[in-house]
Amino acid sequence: MANTDNPIQEQDLRALEIRVEELIRACAHLKDENKTLRAEVEHLSVERDKLLENNATARVRVESLIDRLRSLETES
Repeated sequence: MANTDNPIQEQDLRALEIRVEELIRACAHLKDENKTLRAEVEHLSVERDKLLENNATARVRVESLIDRLRSLETES
């Protein structure tokens, strides 16, 4: 005696299998994207630190120049 529910169950199982495969692919894609974004964040953090250091160096040089100009002004 054939079970009439069997084809529907087989279709449901196949649909579930397809959905699981899609979710696995999506998970792998998101994992790769996450890895890329973390690397980009790290790179940008290093770049930011360098820019802050350059900014501080430039500030010291500008303040030094201003002090020298003020001292020249008072000597005149």
